[in-house]
Order: sequence, then C-alpha cells, then structure tokens
Amino acid sequence: MKRILSLVMVATALFAATSCAQKATSVEISFNYEHQDGPGSNQYAVWVENAQGKVVRTLFVTSYTTKGRARGDEELVRGYIKRPNCVPTWVKSVKANDLTDEQLDAFTGATPQNNGVQTFTWDFKDQNGVTVPKGTYKVFVEATLIFDSVVMYEATVSTDDEINKSLVFTETITKENDTHRGMISNVAGVTK
Repeated sequence: MKRILSLVMVATALFAATSCAQKATSVEISFNYEHQDGPGSNQYAVWVENAQGKVVRTLFVTSYTTKGRARGDEELVRGYIKRPNCVPTWVKSVKANDLTDEQLDAFTGATPQNNGVQTFTWDFKDQNGVTVPKGTYKVFVEATLIFDSVVMYEATVSTDDEINKSLVFTETITKENDTHRGMISNVAGVTK
C-alpha cells in the first residue's frame, strides 16, 4: 500500500510540475554583426510571419534599405529601389512599396557602424501592438552581404512554447562570398 501511495505522489508531483511550466511571452533573437567595407553591403532585416506567410511584425530594418541615401544633388530614392538586392525577401514579404515613409520609420534604424551582438525582441504582438493569435510563427533574419550575395536565416516559434526554448535557425545563401561572409554570424533565438 505504501508503494502505491508513493507512486501516486510521484505521479502527482510530476503532473503538477509539467502543468505549471511557464509559457513564453517573448522571443529574443540575436546575432553577431561585423561591419563590412564597401558599397552594397551591411543591410539587414529582422521580421516575423504567421503560418500563412503574412508579415505580422518587422522588428528592424536598416535605414539605407528604406530611406536610401542621396549625395550632392541626387534625388533621394529608397535603397531597395536603387539596389534591388537589398534584403529582397523582406521587401517583397512586407510589400514595402505599399508602406508610407512613416510606417517604415516605425521599425527602421541606423546601420550599425560598430561590430558586436545585435539583439531584437518580439513580444508576440503585431505591428499595431495587438497580441497575435495562438499559433506557429516564423522568425527571419535576412542580410545583404554584398550586392547579390544575400543570406537568410529562418526559425519557427510557437506561442505555446515554454520559456528558455532555443530556436533552430536554418540558413540559405544566394551566392557565397568569403570576403563578406562574416557580416552576420551566430544567429540564435530563445523564448523568454
């Protein structure tokens, strides 16, 4: 009888421990960034899409991509128009041409000039600050290494994931470029 009671107590304790597991409330994405020399490089975007492939939130995109740069008397043109290989997947996914300058400003930031770890947090909210529906989402990091050499990292996360779950990123690259390959490295994600 004591043995059965002990087994019941152990089973109850295990059930209580698993049912009290904390669900994640955010995802932290990080990677090492190394500034590259030369034009046509150093552009990247970090964003999240739902299971249907619709962008729910852009966490960051470099300012050249969205605002471009004008020198002298040049007309200011968005970077992705002047250089079509400038984070092309993000441009297409977010439908950048349909966004106003003000909408783009909401998630645009300066291209880092210093090397180091870049960290971005997604709080399971969409671009309007509304909590997304329960489900599975994809996190993307896309970087234009130089001109037509673009690397993409992709991972899946669920709103039902528990805290401290590591995301597993897959990598694809359009064109190898050993000189600029170190621009983005050690891409990682963890639920918080």
